[in-house]
Amino acid sequence: MQKTSAWPLAWVYVGLIVYASLYPFDGWRIQGIAPWSFMWAPWPQYWTSFDVLSNVLGYAPLGFFFTLALRRTRPQRPALTLATLMAAALSWGMESLQFFLPMRVPSNVDWLLNVLGAWSGGSLAALLTWAGVLARWSRFRSQWFIPDARGALVLLALWPVGLLFPAPVAFGLGQVYERLEETVTGWLQDTPWLEYLPMREVELQPMLQGTEVLCVWLGLLLPCLLAFSVVRNLKQRWTAMVALWLAGLLASALSAALTYGPVHAWDWTSSQVRAGLVASLFSAAALALLSRRTCLVLALVCLVLQLALLNNAATDAYFALTLQTWEQGRFIRFHGVIQWIGWLWPYVALAYLMQRLSNSSPHEGG
Repeated sequence: MQKTSAWPLAWVYVGLIVYASLYPFDGWRIQGIAPWSFMWAPWPQYWTSFDVLSNVLGYAPLGFFFTLALRRTRPQRPALTLATLMAAALSWGMESLQFFLPMRVPSNVDWLLNVLGAWSGGSLAALLTWAGVLARWSRFRSQWFIPDARGALVLLALWPVGLLFPAPVAFGLGQVYERLEETVTGWLQDTPWLEYLPMREVELQPMLQGTEVLCVWLGLLLPCLLAFSVVRNLKQRWTAMVALWLAGLLASALSAALTYGPVHAWDWTSSQVRAGLVASLFSAAALALLSRRTCLVLALVCLVLQLALLNNAATDAYFALTLQTWEQGRFIRFHGVIQWIGWLWPYVALAYLMQRLSNSSPHEGG
């Protein structure tokens, strides 16, 4: 059985669909009617092109990943049919659960559009396989990456997605302490458990300019070091470094453009950000000479240091206004999915790095 990044990406996408389908997760109630009754209900009289497009496109990547994963790991089975059935079952389950949520409306049209989207994505994967595109990707992967590169590739693919949601500091994913503290305090309010919650004795202070430069530098250096741990040679490492650097820039610019408009796409590039960008590029170019294990160790150090700096600084009022502007959007926010990727990516990367270091040889080369 071949190892493929398609399975982890498919299951990550399943989690995103579950979140987006059941958000905001409150007000659950039982209506005394079978939750699957939407299947034979009359078709809705009102719909928009946005609804059609979002339902089709929302499930297309799932069909693509499922079909690709099945073709690589179960080539003797009808991958497109199985992938479509799996996506149809997931959509049916989500529509049925929406029956218990007052903020969501299950629909047979939504289910059919989801199935159509999954079939379209699966058909694209089958077409690319038939055309030999995926075979060329397999050859490219074997030439560029070590065999056990699946986890790193999934993390690197999700990193630009996490950058789409605005961060208090450019490339500063994982700043969750202040929000987590407020959320837990709200849950425990008016309960005897609140007094057992460890509270800070001093308020978090805004981040200094020098600290911001350091966070930007670490935030861009981290994915480069992660890539260096799975890329084979020096020339390929430098190419991956430039690709990640550009991907981070473009994702951050797209986030700003979606929030404030295209004319403000580069307003986030302050002098501190530019200094961090330059420092990350030159330091990554030099660190590409190191062994894979050393890159893993440095990536772990960078990640822990950046998380410590970010979570010991307060977010400013300007960032709160940014979130209000962002949350007015419909499609790109995907009901907070991108926000969760930005919050959780560093902690998943932390677990991955620790697992890689515990299993790698102390003399692992570059």
